[in-house]
Amino acid sequence: MAAKKQEKIKILFVCMGNICRSPAAEAVMKKIVQDAGYEDRFFIDSAGMLDYHEGEPADSRMKLCASLRGYKLTSLSRPVKTDDFYDFNLLIGMDDTNINDLKRKAPDAQSLAKIHQMTEYSQKRQYDHVPDPYCGGAEGFTLALDIIEDACRGLMDTIFSFQDN
Repeated sequence: MAAKKQEKIKILFVCMGNICRSPAAEAVMKKIVQDAGYEDRFFIDSAGMLDYHEGEPADSRMKLCASLRGYKLTSLSRPVKTDDFYDFNLLIGMDDTNINDLKRKAPDAQSLAKIHQMTEYSQKRQYDHVPDPYCGGAEGFTLALDIIEDACRGLMDTIFSFQDN
């Protein structure tokens, strides 16, 4: 009997400009997936609600903070497109504003069901959103990355607990 080809799990991380939190979440999740040996089972990307930074790399402060933990932020900013709601299994926003913007942009009820907040997957449950570090100091980038790492580990656990059932 031939093995059934498993479809990739497609995750899109979303923040406001796609230069701090969502590219960090993309890099963290890619590393977690790679370290687990499952990179062929996932497609992971990031986008922003605004197109202001389109084509730009991640914020240098976030890149530095992430690199100190072994993550490489290589994506270029892009805005969320309507096709993303059809192409991805999960669209994960970093805060309430991102979630509300995603819901307004969702083309149908099936798309709405794909929208989740990053901290839904947090294991420590210390924060209800990932704060935007853009206008703050280095500690904001560290905090955002702490929350993202915790939530990405929880997301991975959630995905595999559903697949085991």
